Amino acid sequence: MLNRILSNDLPRSRWLALLLGTLVLALAFTPFLFPGVKALNVAAKVLVFIVLVASFDLLLGYTGIVSFAHTMFFGIGAYGIAIATTRLGATWTALGLGLGVSLVVSLLLAWLIGLFSLRVRAIFFAMITLAVASAFLTLASQLHEFTGGEDGLTFKVPAILSPSYEFSETPFLGASLDGRLLCFYLLFVVATVLFLALLRIVNSPFGRVLQAIRENEFRAEAIGYRVVVYRTISSILSALFACAAGAMLALWLRYNGPDTSLSFEIMMDVLLIVVIGGMGTLYGSIVGAVLFLIAQSYLQDLLRLASEAASALPWLSALLSPDRWLLWLGVLFVLSVYYFPTGVVGRLRTAASRGRQV
Repeated sequence: MLNRILSNDLPRSRWLALLLGTLVLALAFTPFLFPGVKALNVAAKVLVFIVLVASFDLLLGYTGIVSFAHTMFFGIGAYGIAIATTRLGATWTALGLGLGVSLVVSLLLAWLIGLFSLRVRAIFFAMITLAVASAFLTLASQLHEFTGGEDGLTFKVPAILSPSYEFSETPFLGASLDGRLLCFYLLFVVATVLFLALLRIVNSPFGRVLQAIRENEFRAEAIGYRVVVYRTISSILSALFACAAGAMLALWLRYNGPDTSLSFEIMMDVLLIVVIGGMGTLYGSIVGAVLFLIAQSYLQDLLRLASEAASALPWLSALLSPDRWLLWLGVLFVLSVYYFPTGVVGRLRTAASRGRQV
């Protein structure tokens, strides 16, 4: 049964299976295991980034396409929800319409980019996507009437998903039974369904062709596969999943602006997570998103404690200052790449394969 759910793509490592099981259970029970607003926000962001990173890995890891326009589709999904609810009200109809329109826009843009750009060499395609993403970011910042400009849009969601909606006045295991909790589990279900759908895509005959194109596009073309068509379809699918991830983020934050979903920093975070988790392994999106976002969210707190503990040594206390958290985040990334060159998932699978051979 589990084999069918995972599309015959099992972790292939006991330690990886244990790690994934632990992370999924921790995410599922975060509201009860780690009470508090910050922990819930981090967990919700992890769910969003699992979908976003997995959709990008469909492009980079499975098809071999380097695109810097991925956050553009992420932003389209977020703006679709924000604009629809701002103009039509906090209704399910507005959410559905906003998501539907943003998916159509993402599909058309991905198709156009693929149609005109995927015939060129990889580096030129990457530059084209970077230019398109930059233009879209500028456009979103300037169309104040529709997007709110630099200030963004703050909107309301259906009452049942808002924190003010209480199902019970008595907390359960330390968690408030309110609309915020329902919204979190809505994101959890959506992220699970989308991740399993991506897993099915990459393990289908279509996914095998994508991997063949990644390994040797000339050979794939020679045996009869239309490389441009498959790459374009891969780009469209990746864009649609990224758009859905953007809608998830907007639904959770009830706000969207250029820095929230369109910034180049988000694109860099996605690239880092892919490398940390393991390129060409969708499970890497789970491991990488959890590790990266926890480090990003709690590293300052840990450094603050370490700096206070080392107060007797001024030079060490200054080195461990919370203001230098980006430095230490960079150090952790360099160490992870050095010790896990194929990502955490790739390293664990390689170790398991060697163990079976012995």
